[in-house]
Amino acid sequence: MIKRDKVNLDIFWLKDESLEESANLPAPEVIARDIASDLEAALEQFQAIAEDLKP
Repeated sequence: MIKRDKVNLDIFWLKDESLEESANLPAPEVIARDIASDLEAALEQFQAIAEDLKP
């Protein structure tokens, strides 16, 4: 481990602005459905790429 003088890794001053909007989030089932939809679309794209790469 390297010791350094005057090094402080406290990041309390960083603020995640998205946390302020957490009260406005959709219901968990809506978020889950959106994630599943995005993953299905990504899988379809990867499957198309895999087909294109076949010799």
